[in-house]
Amino acid sequence: MVTLTEPRPGHSLSGQKGREDEQELTLRPQHLDEYIGQEEIVANLRVFLQAARERNEPVDHVLLSGPPGLGKTTLASLVAREMGTQLRTTSGPAIERPIDLLVLLNSLRAKDVLFIDEIHRLSKTVEEILYPVMEDLAFDRVISKGMKKGAVKHKIQPFTLVGATTRGGSLSAPLRSRFGILFHLDYYNASALQKIVTRSAGLMGLSIDDGGAHEIACRCRGTPRIANRLLRRVRDFAQVESAPVIIEELARAALDKMGIDRAGLDRVDQRILEALIHRFDGKPVGIATLAAAVHEDASNLEEIYEPFLLANGFLLKTPRGRVAGPQAYKHLGLSIQPELF
Repeated sequence: MVTLTEPRPGHSLSGQKGREDEQELTLRPQHLDEYIGQEEIVANLRVFLQAARERNEPVDHVLLSGPPGLGKTTLASLVAREMGTQLRTTSGPAIERPIDLLVLLNSLRAKDVLFIDEIHRLSKTVEEILYPVMEDLAFDRVISKGMKKGAVKHKIQPFTLVGATTRGGSLSAPLRSRFGILFHLDYYNASALQKIVTRSAGLMGLSIDDGGAHEIACRCRGTPRIANRLLRRVRDFAQVESAPVIIEELARAALDKMGIDRAGLDRVDQRILEALIHRFDGKPVGIATLAAAVHEDASNLEEIYEPFLLANGFLLKTPRGRVAGPQAYKHLGLSIQPELF
């Protein structure tokens, strides 16, 4: 049994958030061969990239969908790296006006990769400019000359658009249809996550055994980004305890102290399940009502918490609202009411 002392308030063991963000970048794979997990996607992407290089042309436009933290941004950067081109990064909310997009497009060089995160949040007017750009590498520029106005077709350099979305269903059909390569990223299994944790620990100069890596892998919601975050926090506990190696017992005790249970559910997840079962008596409830009950923003519930709970049977969506799934009752040690399922 390992007893851990929590880090003292104000005594940061891991530096400021900006420093952690920089460290997160250093943990990302630098080449496609280093990418762990998503084997089918990586294998197919490798073929598409090689074929494009052999034809000496940009790879087709790529749409990456799936929950946050699964590696969409990393894959976008690897597309650019494998093609030997520049990566330009932006997001849907950052492109507020059509002119913002046009300036960005004009700055692209031949074969560059333009990565738009949260592409489902593009405005309709901005999105419509992308249609001819993606298909014909051109857009109409309106020119005024005296009292007359006219449209001049403006060509841009051949490029690859990589779009990422956590809400694939929110993407319009016309935009989706213009992507030639579509990948959906799924949650990682424990085996792949254990390899990721072990690799990250090595890059961070940490000693961790298989048991410690496995414990973190099993509690990170199938998500590499969360796995790396938990590894940094477990490192803090290990440092305070002067533990030379992160072993299974230490990792388990640290994660327990952080309120992350054996299924990877944190305190917000637990509040969601308890509200559905106890406060609402297992009956369907709307997302806005549920969000108010657990004191969370509705969009956070839908984008951050729900995907994992749905994928693992803790939560079910019905025409009348959300209900706790059978796995939630089992996890909380409660008997399932037969009439609910």
